[in-house]
Amino acid sequence: MSMQDTQRPYVSPGMPPLNLGRTTSFFEFWPTWLMYVPVVVQWLWLSIKHKSLTLPLIANPSLPVSGMVGVPKSHLMEQASGDLNKTILPYFVHIKTDQSNCIQLRDIEARFVDINTTYPVVCKPDIGCRGAGVKLVKNFAELETAIAAYPIGARILVQKLSQYEPEVGIFYTRHPDSQNGRIISMAFKYMPYVLGDGVSSLKTLIENDTRAGELLHLYEARHQQHWNLVIPKGEPYRLIFSASHSKGAIFKDAETFITPALTERLDALMKQLPEFHYGRLDVKFKSIDSLTKGQDLEIVEINTASSESLHIWDSNTRFSDAVKSLLFQYKTLFSMGAANRLKGHTPPGIFTLLKHWRLERQLTQHYPETD
Repeated sequence: MSMQDTQRPYVSPGMPPLNLGRTTSFFEFWPTWLMYVPVVVQWLWLSIKHKSLTLPLIANPSLPVSGMVGVPKSHLMEQASGDLNKTILPYFVHIKTDQSNCIQLRDIEARFVDINTTYPVVCKPDIGCRGAGVKLVKNFAELETAIAAYPIGARILVQKLSQYEPEVGIFYTRHPDSQNGRIISMAFKYMPYVLGDGVSSLKTLIENDTRAGELLHLYEARHQQHWNLVIPKGEPYRLIFSASHSKGAIFKDAETFITPALTERLDALMKQLPEFHYGRLDVKFKSIDSLTKGQDLEIVEINTASSESLHIWDSNTRFSDAVKSLLFQYKTLFSMGAANRLKGHTPPGIFTLLKHWRLERQLTQHYPETD
């Protein structure tokens, strides 16, 4: 193996080669509030222009507050019909009660048949964002640990594990006055790996990795149990399960892979969701060929009004372009809200938004660590 090959990042089968370019951008791990300062300024200006502070909250009028915050993911997915419903990975929702854990665990296992699955399964909060609380559960003991970590009253979405590992984030919009929608952003989600050499510990492999070495703080506590483990030569070691950027996933702009076939397929699917106009789909796919043809897709979840165009977190994206993308997104939200207001929908009050925000904030403080 050449020196160039040893330095090339390992990627999941089915994904295109990963060309890192810059390892990280200077703003990639800024606090969320700092990145959104320009958005807040624009929001206030557009609120004055449209005479409504909450107009974006009716962009997707079939969802409370357009799904902006504090709305269960399942409330949207359960509205799906036809081929879209078949494309969404099967799931069910368990609401944690004060019953004994043993009874609840047996109830959850009994429902595996409803989604045609066995272990492993994915457990994640039905209310939440940015990959909070996502757990890969491989057996009964891990299910017990995962469920015990959630607070009473939490809605836990139990989902079948995808047969595919490659993942992409696809941002789709369709103006309420338009017949067809379009893809405004697409980004590949690469899982970070280190490749064993049969000599070095996991700690050393991470420290010596071009990107992971800069994000040591994201991995040390997560892999403490295996921190000094020597990884066999040639064996890839996956550093995270959840494709969340804040946990270390690598996002790369995939605009060049957007095709008419993929757009047509996505548009047909999303029309099977009532009054859905704006959001990002997290999609598993078999191969690049199947993705560009719009075939062999599995939808993990559909994010709504607070979605981000994931290409902005590509380390090679310029700060000015990232800000422009965010501003375009929220300008689009206002435009869609304005169109839906003309159709008779009424924006909710600011206190309704605050109620949903408080709910999500209270819950996320008690979610388990993301895998």
